[in-house]
Amino acid sequence: MKKDYQFRYGNTAVTIPIEEDQVIGVIDGNSTKPLSDIDGALIEALDNPIESEPLQAVASRASSIVIVISDMTRYWMRQDLIVPLLVDYLVSRCGKRYEELEIVIATGTHVGAPEEDLRTLVTSDIYDKVKTVNHDCRADDLAYLGTTDYGTPVKVNRDAAEADLVICLGAATYHVMAGFGGGRKSILPGISSLETIRHNHAYSLAPDAFITNPEIGNGILDGNPLNEDMLQAAAMMRNLFMITLVTDTEFRLASIFAGHWKKSWEAACDEVRRIYTVPIKEKADVVITSCGGFPKDESLYQGTKAVDNVISSLKDGGTLILLLEGRNGGGSPDYFDWIRPLVNGTFEKELRENFTVGGYIFFLNCEQASRFNIMMYSSIPAETVAPMGIKAYDDLDRLMADADLEGKSIYVIPTGSTVLPEVKG
Repeated sequence: MKKDYQFRYGNTAVTIPIEEDQVIGVIDGNSTKPLSDIDGALIEALDNPIESEPLQAVASRASSIVIVISDMTRYWMRQDLIVPLLVDYLVSRCGKRYEELEIVIATGTHVGAPEEDLRTLVTSDIYDKVKTVNHDCRADDLAYLGTTDYGTPVKVNRDAAEADLVICLGAATYHVMAGFGGGRKSILPGISSLETIRHNHAYSLAPDAFITNPEIGNGILDGNPLNEDMLQAAAMMRNLFMITLVTDTEFRLASIFAGHWKKSWEAACDEVRRIYTVPIKEKADVVITSCGGFPKDESLYQGTKAVDNVISSLKDGGTLILLLEGRNGGGSPDYFDWIRPLVNGTFEKELRENFTVGGYIFFLNCEQASRFNIMMYSSIPAETVAPMGIKAYDDLDRLMADADLEGKSIYVIPTGSTVLPEVKG
């Protein structure tokens, strides 16, 4: 007998009927209650931070404060619920004037957001009161802070570098390259130069083979060169205060951590492990998953996070059915540009000589497609991703027919971007 399973897709949802006796598990995160009082939870975190003075004491000594927040690709973390509360805290409880505050959008290498998106991120009320700007990784006035032990020259947004206090607001979640998102990523790549970001992210490739560096991956922090390099860059910032959000698997705010830029973020990472890591007994022949809808599935660049999460539950050579709307195609401006060197056989040479984040994510998708049979329901044209080894469909019924699931074991993972299956025993 078939049972209907629902998956988020863009701003809508799709339903897939699956033979119930073939489903060996539906993998969701561990149960956690969403915050019922976000304002109260934020104040509690700011007044009783981890290994730091209360924010009120820290902010009272600052005449200039920069708040760093993530861009629209991270809208799922709902910073729009936090920013107004944080600004009000700084004004009403810390005695700050709006003119003493500035919000910098941590775009990394992404294109700066238009005013409409900025108003969505910080709310229109705050946008009209507090200077809000996009970081520009190519700006000619970035501030040089030093060079890490990994040889990365650290250049960052000058307003943040010169502020008396920098408050970073982000969210911790599993990250395919850096181990976890949030925390130090607000600095590198968030408000760093293009050169800084490229040098750091180049450690994603193994030095002696054209494969992903085995020292990186979801949940890997110790020995991860990207993470350790990012930590060194963040340590160069003065007067850094961190606020890290954790969401449940429905993208509802579940907890708020604040305080020391590293210790409080690490506490948030521990909570992510508790919520998102799900033990499984075995791997399946097939995994059916969604990225979690928009903006998690706005591009292949973003959707990669879901793929890298769920393949830990998939047998080698198994089939991954991925629901990814992809309204923005590859996402990164240079993502699909790498098809040319891929087809020409010059991919490794060009990527090592001219490393870009979009190029690496493109490589990672190709690497994943070489290990698994990836069948993707998407608005991205099939001919666009065919050279990568990915099979794309605009007809879900045809995809399911071609997948030929009869007799195969199946995991259903409704939101692949937030769950990390882990084989135990």
